[in-house]
Amino acid sequence: MTIDTLRDALPDYAKDLKLNLGAVVSDATLNDQQKWGGLLAAALASRNASVIQAVSAEAATKLSPEALNAAKAAAAIMGMNNVYYRFTHEVSDKEYGKLPARLRMNVMANPGAPKIDFELWSLIVSAINGCGLCMDSHEQTLRKHSVSQDIVQQAVRIAAVVHAVAATLEGEQILAAA
Repeated sequence: MTIDTLRDALPDYAKDLKLNLGAVVSDATLNDQQKWGGLLAAALASRNASVIQAVSAEAATKLSPEALNAAKAAAAIMGMNNVYYRFTHEVSDKEYGKLPARLRMNVMANPGAPKIDFELWSLIVSAINGCGLCMDSHEQTLRKHSVSQDIVQQAVRIAAVVHAVAATLEGEQILAAA
């Protein structure tokens, strides 16, 4: 499966998603590594087999093995961190936020890709997973490294579009099985 077949699989009522998917894939705001790593991290975070297969097949032709693994690592580590830090941020008892997490996060120190790219991918996954604390942290880190708002916004567009495509296709699969 390719991005084109994925786009073609979307129902007619999701025409905007078809157009938006094409737009984020062709947009040049991010460099190719940032874009394709972001698309892969978003696909993995969105948990739809068709989307993961289509995006990973194309990402494998655009990314080095190290960048491919780093994008996967961003999805994996943020899957854990987003749950933990969303909890510490949203519960009434703020003492949880003062406790050490005691979760291994070594990949963040040496992800196998440039820090900016890994931060963008982490932001994308955090947006999909809805962790405000993590989104804020990654956005601040990116801005401290002089990453423009346009680049941050484009990363979040990738998150929004890929997640919506995944949810729509999943919904259609459920409806077809009913």
